[in-house]
Amino acid sequence: MLDARLKKLATPRPALAASLVTIAKHCGRPGCHCLTGGPKHTGHYVTCKIDGKTRTTYVPNDLLPDVQSWIDNHKRLKNLLHEIHLLTLALVRSHAQTRKRRQGRP
Repeated sequence: MLDARLKKLATPRPALAASLVTIAKHCGRPGCHCLTGGPKHTGHYVTCKIDGKTRTTYVPNDLLPDVQSWIDNHKRLKNLLHEIHLLTLALVRSHAQTRKRRQGRP
């Protein structure tokens, strides 16, 4: 089981540890509909921590599907690493118990 999960770590796609958010805001142009009660302008951004600070980066509409798949890939890899951690820990525990039995310890 551990080897199968380790093989799944190889991925041809990028992984992005970020959140995708949509922000609505006023554009600041005089006379724009967003200043007079109309709908605000929306934009898509990724937010992530870099050196302990939250950073925001604009995502163009044509890149949205790719960015979402990169974020999904990171989540998949994160879950996979957690599974590998648990399986490896079980392997260590099993080895330790086997050694105790061989040495005649209860």
